[in-house]
Amino acid sequence: MQMIPAEQIATDLLTIGAVTLAPNHPFLWASGMQAPIYTDNRRTIAFPQVRTHIADGLANLIKHRYPTTTVISGVATAGIPHAALVADRLSLPMSYVRAKPKDHGKGKQIEGQMTASDRVVLIDDLISTGGSVLAAAKAVRKAGATVLGVVAIFSYELPDSVVNFQQAGLALTPLTTYSTLITVAQQQAKITAPEMASLRQWREDPWGWMSV
Repeated sequence: MQMIPAEQIATDLLTIGAVTLAPNHPFLWASGMQAPIYTDNRRTIAFPQVRTHIADGLANLIKHRYPTTTVISGVATAGIPHAALVADRLSLPMSYVRAKPKDHGKGKQIEGQMTASDRVVLIDDLISTGGSVLAAAKAVRKAGATVLGVVAIFSYELPDSVVNFQQAGLALTPLTTYSTLITVAQQQAKITAPEMASLRQWREDPWGWMSV
């Protein structure tokens, strides 16, 4: 395992097309927000070197930030493959958390190894408002375990997510962020100066942002 710079993860995401920047042709998110960016980190599992960078980065982060971790838990569905790779690197038990309990069988929401005495780190691929991973954290706490923190591949750094994590009393540590990604994109001449200005404006006021 090795430390992987945030700039390397940002470069990886841009190179494989996991992130698309389009301030002139914004995307409509399910929330109704207009955004100059679309992210599909599910693509990362198809690229061996990229998923290795991600797994090494997450494992190293957890090892140093949360050394008392006893279980690695993935948020369904996109966090599951990364949790599996990280748990293997750290030789720790793994679980995953569904969005809601099963409607059949034993009605489980959490699968894998987890007890009330466990100290859990949750892994997700992408953080926008944080809704899905914070719901998973609530389920883990309901099961009696302790949630040490949340790690992720990428965070949009939306103001809503900052508030939501503060209210949940949880720390979020992403491998890379929106600010880093757009800086890398500018350095690689993937965006123009006016586009960069627009991308920064969206970061500051995502709900009030207007396309350039």
